[in-house]
Amino acid sequence: MSNPATPPRSLAEALRARDDASLAVLLRARPDLITPVPTDLTQLATRAGTRASVLRALERLDRFALQTAEALAVAGDPASYQELLGLMAGDGGDAAVAGELPRAVAALRDQALVWGDDDRLRLVRTAREVLAPSPQHPSPTGLGPTVREATSGMSPGRIQEIVAAAGLPSTHDSVSAVDALTKLFGHRKKMAKLLAAAPAESREVLARLVWGPPYGQITPEPAAHLRWLLDRGLLLPTAPGTVVLPREVALHLREGRAHREPEPVPPAVEPAAAHRPQVVDATAAGQAYTTLATVEELLKDWDEGGPAVLRAGGLSVRDLKRTAVALDVPEPVAAFWVELACAAGLLASDGEADERFAATPAYDEWLDRPPAERWAQLAEAWLTATRTSGLVGGRDAKDRALSALGPGLDRSAAPEVRHRVLALLAALPEGAAPAPESVLARLRWERPLRGPQQHGDDLRTRLARWTLSEAELLGVTGRGALSAHGRALLGAPAAEKTPGQAAEPSGPGDKLPVHRHHLSPALEPLSPPEQAVATAAAGRLLAPLLPEPLDHVLLQADLTAVAPGPLRRPLADALGILADVESKGGATVYRFTPASVRRALDAGQTASDLHAFLATHSRTPVPQPLAYLIDDVARRHGHLRVGAASAYVRCDDDTVLNEIMADKRASGLRLRRLAPTVLATQADPAALLEGLRAMGYAPAAESAEGDVLITRAHAHRTPPRTAPEPVPDGPPPPDSTLLAAAIRAIRAGDLAATTPRKSAGAAGAAVRGGELPRTTAAETLATMQAAVLTGDTLWIGYVNAEGTASQRVIAPIRVEGGFVTAYDHTADEVRTYPLHRVTGVAELAEG
Repeated sequence: MSNPATPPRSLAEALRARDDASLAVLLRARPDLITPVPTDLTQLATRAGTRASVLRALERLDRFALQTAEALAVAGDPASYQELLGLMAGDGGDAAVAGELPRAVAALRDQALVWGDDDRLRLVRTAREVLAPSPQHPSPTGLGPTVREATSGMSPGRIQEIVAAAGLPSTHDSVSAVDALTKLFGHRKKMAKLLAAAPAESREVLARLVWGPPYGQITPEPAAHLRWLLDRGLLLPTAPGTVVLPREVALHLREGRAHREPEPVPPAVEPAAAHRPQVVDATAAGQAYTTLATVEELLKDWDEGGPAVLRAGGLSVRDLKRTAVALDVPEPVAAFWVELACAAGLLASDGEADERFAATPAYDEWLDRPPAERWAQLAEAWLTATRTSGLVGGRDAKDRALSALGPGLDRSAAPEVRHRVLALLAALPEGAAPAPESVLARLRWERPLRGPQQHGDDLRTRLARWTLSEAELLGVTGRGALSAHGRALLGAPAAEKTPGQAAEPSGPGDKLPVHRHHLSPALEPLSPPEQAVATAAAGRLLAPLLPEPLDHVLLQADLTAVAPGPLRRPLADALGILADVESKGGATVYRFTPASVRRALDAGQTASDLHAFLATHSRTPVPQPLAYLIDDVARRHGHLRVGAASAYVRCDDDTVLNEIMADKRASGLRLRRLAPTVLATQADPAALLEGLRAMGYAPAAESAEGDVLITRAHAHRTPPRTAPEPVPDGPPPPDSTLLAAAIRAIRAGDLAATTPRKSAGAAGAAVRGGELPRTTAAETLATMQAAVLTGDTLWIGYVNAEGTASQRVIAPIRVEGGFVTAYDHTADEVRTYPLHRVTGVAELAEG
């Protein structure tokens, strides 16, 4: 073990000096490091330096922490804290940068991207390779190579010429000449004097290159002002026709700053409007009710089997358009509702030969729950789903169209972005609606893009925009502000109400956290059990705001019924069969038609049942035209009988059959008379029924025995289906139990790997570093038995049943029957091991 007073010489030593709390912070921020659990701290350090893990860690840094890492990549290796501060704040200093830099360095240390004391800060090698400037990958700082890197291929004679032109004494070798040139470019007063003598055109060239890109093109015979710069090394050739501005020169021109605009403080999320909280909650509740009605209407429309599933999976463009027309919404909104129902487990494909989309059995259970609970289930599914409806209509990386309910819509960043956007809204004063651009600017600061994409085109920005619109559609927000039940959905505490708070917006940044890692734990993403509790709380807050279902309608003389509010489910279902919905809104208008009444009769109702139903549920008397309509349709219902011949029609009144035979619309049925009261056709009974109803008749189907068949409305359901599982963004963060066990195992493994061992064990087995101990079976048994008596701790090599070798530190308790029972420091528990699987044993050195 290294002496704590000695500076660490490697990342492994730096990790070894950390306490368990510090290691837990690292493993929680970078869960890929314990998948699987490393055997010791050296392996943990190696894994933390791999390119994939470093890139993942860099992508999760905020803008200022990333700028700090970029500055370290262009600083010396190692660099002191003061050197880093100079690169970030410049020669003139910056109070905001100086105040926030300790936090940024601590964040980099916590994630093992930087190690070492303040006087010797080191960026891990892989991160330096990723962030350091190169011709292939320019640095975000806009800086170029150092003088030493740019002159690496230059002839010694040319280097001496540059040194002389810069006014420096000649040296005996190129190394000292480059050092002298580097010191000159880093000396503020001497550089200022040198540049003061430069032609104006030369200074203009430097001004164009100073903030990057640092590369420029020149002709074989450069102009005089370019020659002046080349002669003094202020521009250095890197390839034929290409020159570069050395890093030291650029830093002088920038007054020491690595970045043009350091951003130590996140941009504030600015309130754009303020509303009374009661108005926000009422508006959101109204939209939540619309959400329930829309999802019910969608699945009722697909109740007997929805659109066919495309061969490649998903919903066709034509079926999505039909769905949008049926719901009276734009196609992107229709795609959102369809994907929401799927995410909640209410909709899936049935898996039949002619595969179609249909409601799942969970839909029937969902319908039986109270409205607030149904909304809460939808809201939780939306918040945690990785499927992204906003991508519908676009194309994937292989230029294939992305369809609703189809493959390719999962984006693992979606849940994190949704939660973060709502958390930013929750940080505003209650009732305040943010300016969308300020939310997007904040998100870009928290996770800056490391690439050439424009802000409006990157995935996180699009996800944030979709989140704002979808939250309003779903009723999580109202008028752009987070509702009380939306706040509860996040697990956030209720906002404090102050007098006059809702009257006007607070100032920019009021009550906003400075950084995403400074958020209170309540606003961090919740675990599944915590999310279930938060979802239930959101439903309880929403319940009093939803309208109470009604048990009555208002019948009107024009064969319509008006539902002045939401109806109770049995009434709504029965009325949906007896009448057609004519218009929706605050009040729903139903229209009675001969076809709708016949539909109710086909479902097994009688005329008397319909009269009694209307009289019971109408606050107004049943209008005479409606009563006549029901009686007239019922009188003709079943007058014609359709059976299987393939199909036949029989009727006691032969004049009716004569009318059918004479009707031109019946030509497609190819009817022929078998008897005065019977017609036959090759069409199947269903087609015959449909054809006669289209001609205005009301036939009834009958069985082979001649009994009337009552066709009741039926619902097509898929087999039991589970909701789509979210696609995780890398390994999930470990819980406290897993974290403690992993740290314990790593510590024990590191103890086994680093504890000094005797050069020769009790049995004389030499142990070399990095190898498992090797002893004979007799020597192993003798050493184990001796350790039981003395209480010594042993280091053993062990091969499990799968053939995996490992090293362990154990304290033997009992040896008998070919097994050793010992306290295993690696697992922190008592275990029993077969002696024949122990490769060897070595005693640990005392102390």
